[in-house]
Amino acid sequence: MKIKMNDGSIQEAGFEEELGKNAFRHTTAHILAQAVKRLYPTTKCAIGPSIAEGFYYDFDFDFRFSEENFAEIEAEMKKIVKENLQLRHFTADRRKAEQLMEERDETYKLEILKDLPEDETISFYQQGEYLEMCAGPHAAYTSAIRAFKLLSVAGAYWRGDEKNKMLTRIYGTSFPDEGMLAEYLNRLEEAKKRDHRKLGKELGLFALFEEGPGFPFFLPKGQILKNLLIDYWRKLHTREGYVEISTPVMLNRQLWETSGHWEHYRDKMYTTSIDGADFAIKPMSCPGGMLVYKMEPRSYREFPMRISELGLIHRNEKSGTLHGLMRVRCCTQDDAHIFMTPDQIQDEIKGVARLIDEVYSDFGFRYHVELSTRPEGSIGSDEDWKMATDGLKNALDDLKLPYIVNEGDGAFYGPKIDFHLEDSIGRTWQCGTIQLDFQLPQRFEAEYIGEDGNRHRPIMIHRVVFGSIERFIGILIEHFAGKFPLWLSPVQVRILTISDKYADYAKEIEKTFKREGLRCEIDERSEKIGYKIRTAQLERIPYMLVIGEKEVQTNSVSVRGRDSGDMGSMPVERMLKVLREEGI
Repeated sequence: MKIKMNDGSIQEAGFEEELGKNAFRHTTAHILAQAVKRLYPTTKCAIGPSIAEGFYYDFDFDFRFSEENFAEIEAEMKKIVKENLQLRHFTADRRKAEQLMEERDETYKLEILKDLPEDETISFYQQGEYLEMCAGPHAAYTSAIRAFKLLSVAGAYWRGDEKNKMLTRIYGTSFPDEGMLAEYLNRLEEAKKRDHRKLGKELGLFALFEEGPGFPFFLPKGQILKNLLIDYWRKLHTREGYVEISTPVMLNRQLWETSGHWEHYRDKMYTTSIDGADFAIKPMSCPGGMLVYKMEPRSYREFPMRISELGLIHRNEKSGTLHGLMRVRCCTQDDAHIFMTPDQIQDEIKGVARLIDEVYSDFGFRYHVELSTRPEGSIGSDEDWKMATDGLKNALDDLKLPYIVNEGDGAFYGPKIDFHLEDSIGRTWQCGTIQLDFQLPQRFEAEYIGEDGNRHRPIMIHRVVFGSIERFIGILIEHFAGKFPLWLSPVQVRILTISDKYADYAKEIEKTFKREGLRCEIDERSEKIGYKIRTAQLERIPYMLVIGEKEVQTNSVSVRGRDSGDMGSMPVERMLKVLREEGI
C-alpha cells in the first residue's frame, strides 16, 4: 500500500505494519468525515484519529444523530472509495490555515489553531472537495480502503473536558478485505456475548449502582471469586519469599509531595482536609511502603526484601471512561515492592517475570511484552534512567523474552516492562507491570548499610501481577465466558432434587462434599428437574448432581457436566475422585 507522508513523499507499507495500519484507518476516518460533510453540510468536524481497533471521528451535529444514520453514511463512504480520490498533501502558515478553516466554518479546527505558535507550519490533506487539517500520514488514494464498518455512537466532551460541549463520536473499523472485516465483526459479536457487565449480573458476581459510579459492589458469589484469586496470589507470594503488609487508605499531603504524586498525579487523587491539613486517599501504595521500609535501619543482608500489599486504591477517573470492572474508581491493586542492591537488579526482574509467566499460564493466557522508556516530565538523572532501562533490557534478553519498545510511556519515576495478556478471543489486556525506580528511595532518603559498612541507596522495583483484582476478574469473566475452571467457580457442584422426598439424601451428599472442601449447594425448589438443569447451565455450574429414587436406593448420583453433558450414574466416592482429579 502506498502511504502519503507529511513531507510529500510516498512510502510502501503493509497493513500488518504499524505505519500502514495507522495510515489506513486514519484515511478511513477522513472518508467518514467527507461523507458526513456531503450528507450534512452544516456539521462541524473536530478530530478523527486511528485507534487500536479502528478509528473514530468527533462531530458537532445540529440534529439528533443516531446509528440509524449509519446506512446512508456508509453508502456515501463507498462512493468516495470508488471515486479513487488522491490524498494531496500541502502546508500553510497559520494565517492561511485560519483562512481555510474560516471559509469552511470549522470552529473546532480554528480553536486548535489558536493554541499553536504564530510561526507554526500547518499540515493539510485534501481529497476531492474535502480538506482536513492533519499531520498524516494517509493512504495515497481512497480506493485503498476496501472494507469498513461503522460500529457505534458515543458522547465525547470536546478536548476531554467535561466543561466543554458534548460532541458525537462515531466509532468504526476498516480492513484491506471483507474477510478480515467479517472475522473482526464475528469477534465483536462474541465479545458482546462475553461482556463481563452482562455476565456479572446474570451470574450474581457484582453490581454497579448510581449511588457509587465506578465503585463496584461484590455480591456473595463474586466475593468468593475474589477471595479465591487472593488466596492463590498469597500462596504464590509466600512461596516466593514475600512478606505482606497493609498501609492506610489515606495519608497526608506531605507524603504525596515527597513521592512526587502531588505534582504529577494530583488530578487523579481524591483529597480532603483533616484538622486543617490536606490529606489524599492513596492512588497507589508505594509511598506507604516507603514509610514501612524506613521504620528501622536496613542491611544488605536483608536484601532482596520483597514486600507485597493488596492495597485498596482510589483514582478520580472521568465518568466517560468508566467501564464495568475494567475501569473503576476504586480497586484492589496486587502491589509489591522489592528493595535490593544494584547487583541484584537482573535476578529480581527475572524472578518477577517468571512469576507473572506462571500466573498467566495457570489461567491459560498468552502474552506479549513491552518496554516503556523515559517520558516527558520525568524525574531523576540521565545516568539513573540509563541504568534502570539497561537493567530491564538485560533481564528481558537473559529470559529470551521478545519485546516491543514503547518510547516515552514509562512512569514519571522510572522505565517499566508491561505484560499484555491475550484472551480466548484474541483481545489484549495490559495487566502485569515491572517498574524499576531509583527516584523514590532518593526522595524518601531510604538507606541500607552495605557490605562495606557504608550507607547506600536501595534500588526499588514496583510490580503488579493481576494489575487490579477487579479488572482481572472482569478479564476472566470474558475470557472464560463465565465458565470458570472448577477450582475458580464460586459454586462447583449443585445438587438437583427431582422431588422434596429426596431432600434428606441431598443434604447428606452436600455435607460429604463440603467436608472435602467443595463449594456445593442444593436446588430444593418445587420446579421440574428440566428447569433446574437449565438454570444451572445458564449459571455455568461445572457439575450438576441429579437425585431421585434410583440414586437414593443405590447411594449414587446422576451426573451432568457443564461441558461434558450426561455422565451417567456413579457412586458418590467415584464422583469425588473425578472432582479431585480435575483439581478442586
